[in-house]
Amino acid sequence: MVQASDTSAENWEDNSEFSSLRQLALLQAAQQIYRSYYESNARMVKRPVGVVINQVTYRGKLIFSQKPILLFQEIFIPLNEIESEIY
Repeated sequence: MVQASDTSAENWEDNSEFSSLRQLALLQAAQQIYRSYYESNARMVKRPVGVVINQVTYRGKLIFSQKPILLFQEIFIPLNEIESEIY
């Protein structure tokens, strides 16, 4: 199953099906993915809009398009949410 995602921060914050601990773990995984990208690409040519994380495996990918297409077990975490927790 494939679905288009709303990339707004509200979609991430209002998702009531996750416990706060699970959200924290997903956010930390997204931060680690973003941090790895940022450290290896100090002069970012293109800024990502967020990270898509698989809720089962915690593997993720940086997303550069405004409307990512998610698989059934994936969730989109916007970059502003990731950066606000890092700094």
